[in-house]
Amino acid sequence: MGVGIDAFPDGNYAGVERCTISTHNGTHVDALWHYFPTSNHALKPGGEPAPRIDELSLEWFFQPAVKLDFRHFEDGYVATPGDLEAELGRIGHRLQPLEIVVVNTAAGARYGEEDYIHRGSGVGRAGTLWLLEQGVRVVGTDGWSWDAPFSHTRRKVAATGDYGLIWEEHRAGREIGYSQIEKLYNLEALPSEGFRIACFPVKEHRGSAGRTRAVAILPD
Repeated sequence: MGVGIDAFPDGNYAGVERCTISTHNGTHVDALWHYFPTSNHALKPGGEPAPRIDELSLEWFFQPAVKLDFRHFEDGYVATPGDLEAELGRIGHRLQPLEIVVVNTAAGARYGEEDYIHRGSGVGRAGTLWLLEQGVRVVGTDGWSWDAPFSHTRRKVAATGDYGLIWEEHRAGREIGYSQIEKLYNLEALPSEGFRIACFPVKEHRGSAGRTRAVAILPD
């Protein structure tokens, strides 16, 4: 505009950043379209188009939540419906529709470290579908992925030749649509229940994911 920098207080104008980043970097929410082009095959014959991140109901992303403590599982472990039921029984919690379920794994303590992507456990396809059948539509983990770390999955695929193990938990979204939050932090500071989570995703146009500042809201 032809205005010199000396026209501003102490020669300061404004702080501005420019960034190029994947929607799947950092803490983010996956859309159903990330898993497969269609979804809800278990609920509707032939399924239906999978929503993008800017098409999801905001109702999903502000709900009561429960934390499952899976820090005792070894790296690469794939949790089963029995594991989920056992942990819910331990904390005395009964799942409610739309409740957000977050999983505290061994990965949380390694966030920011080189071995982070190899640490923690996942929730298997069967376990994920079990949660979805209870009415859960948003899950989260402090791991790199809701799936078990891929370095462990790669070894299992090499040993068995079963390519269906690749992103098996993600693919559960083809049967019943849901969103997952990946790379959460500080889950160990949360109680097992009695709090809400707000995790509204950034409305990336037709995106497969949206970054989020996930916040746990505890009672006074």
